Order: sequence, then C-alpha cells, then structure tokens
Amino acid sequence: MRDYRLLIFDWDGTLVDSIQRIVDSMRLAAETCGLPCRDDAAIRGIIGLGLPEAIRTLYPELDDLALIERVRRLYGEHYLAFEARPSRLFDGVAESLEAFRAEGYRLAVATGKTRRGLDAVLAGQGWQDYFDVTRCADETASKPDPRMLHEILEHCGVVPEEALMVGDSVFDLRMAHRAGMDAVAVGYGAQPLALLREEKPCLAIESFGELRAWLGQRRQWSLREMNAYGG
Repeated sequence: MRDYRLLIFDWDGTLVDSIQRIVDSMRLAAETCGLPCRDDAAIRGIIGLGLPEAIRTLYPELDDLALIERVRRLYGEHYLAFEARPSRLFDGVAESLEAFRAEGYRLAVATGKTRRGLDAVLAGQGWQDYFDVTRCADETASKPDPRMLHEILEHCGVVPEEALMVGDSVFDLRMAHRAGMDAVAVGYGAQPLALLREEKPCLAIESFGELRAWLGQRRQWSLREMNAYGG
C-alpha cells in the first residue's frame, strides 16, 4: 500500500464550486466574438485544459490566433468579474485541508487556470500562502501532459508513489497516471463519475469528506501493519 506524503488538488470543480461560472464565462466570450454557442455539456467537457487548448477543442475549425487570444482574454475578464464574489468551497473542503496539514501532508494545486486567475481566486479565499506549491497551465504544459505534476514533485522532493492527485476531469486522472501516481476522481464537479471511473482511479467519491475518511483509514491500516511487524 502506497504511503502518501503529498496531496495535489485540481481547483475548479474539486475544491471550489465554480463550474457554472466557467460555463457562463466561456459562453459570454464566444458570443462577444461571434462564435456559435456550445451547450453546457460541451463546455464542461473541456474544463481542466489550459485556455488555448480548451478553446481549440470547443472550436476546432478556429485557426485565427488573434481571435483565439481575444476569446481567452474575454473569458478571463468575465470569470474574474464573477469572482468578485469568490466561489464557495465545496462542503468539507476547508476542514479537511486543515486536517491534512495538521496530519503532516504537503498540499499542492495543479490547475488549468492561468497564474493570474489562480492568484486572484487564492486571494479571494485568503489562501495566498496556503499551499506548498501551485502550478498553472500557462506556466507549464496543459493537462493531461504530466509536466506540472513532475514540477510539483521536484519542488516537494517527493516521488510519484508518494503523491496523490485529486480531480474532477479525465484530464486530471490521465495526467496523474502518466506521472506514475494514484488519482482520486470526484463526481460533483465538471464531469460525471461514470466517465471518470473509466480512467481507473484508485478511489471515486461523491463528497470531499469521503477523501478525508479514506485517507484516515489508510493511515490506521499503515499503523497497524507497522505495529504488527514491530515497525
């Protein structure tokens, strides 16, 4: 059984209830640029990717780099306007993260957001210095490329077997598997749990508190094994 030292979280749809704001922001940006509307399911399906990759996935016919950049910029403006009132944390997140820190876990964020966007929402939560390290898609490779996870592991001095990725999209889970680490799928975010289960996560949960309970059980099992073998 793996002994986790580092917990890495996606942001949108995993820690905070921001999915509808992402959908609305993307739709407003597209409409302003004269692009056809995409339905909620299509937009939810690209959440987790970096913004340029998300826009190209939604509009594969779009090859105008200036227009892609305009959609990206407008999306960011709309989203930050929505975040003037910070998205709420999902139930169980605040107390669970505090418990994880008290138990000695290192905490990190790996997100498809831009650095500007993540810094803004972290400030909105009062979490500017809360995590050991954070990585954003515009300063490394977009999910599901594992580069941001490799960078987090290097920063923390942790090997993949000692880290756990928690996310609500197939991009999170594929990124984790490509980095050689375990992954937890959360079913209350962008994508349905049935779809996420196809990526073979080590755990699938419907509430954040289930993660805390599961990690607590693993810690108890480890202690019992150590005691049984005189560790």
